[in-house]
Amino acid sequence: MFQGQVDFDTVVPVDANAIQDILFERGLYWASGRAGLVDLVAAHKWFNLAALKGHGDAIAMRREIAELMSEADIVTAQRDARAWMTVH
Repeated sequence: MFQGQVDFDTVVPVDANAIQDILFERGLYWASGRAGLVDLVAAHKWFNLAALKGHGDAIAMRREIAELMSEADIVTAQRDARAWMTVH
């Protein structure tokens, strides 16, 4: 947990492109198995969100992993992405 002070006079806002990069990185995390487990549904979800934010590489990655997924898994990933968007 962060314990300290933030100087709001000097803080720099997060660039809009950083958001899409963070979402893309989460997709890579699940697609590569960095957690010790490859989760293509989660990877598709995060790549889908990054693609919606304009990340060009996310579109290609989403398409690539979709080829390895069942239709039911793709539907689940899309549903999870929509649910995330309604909260965030």
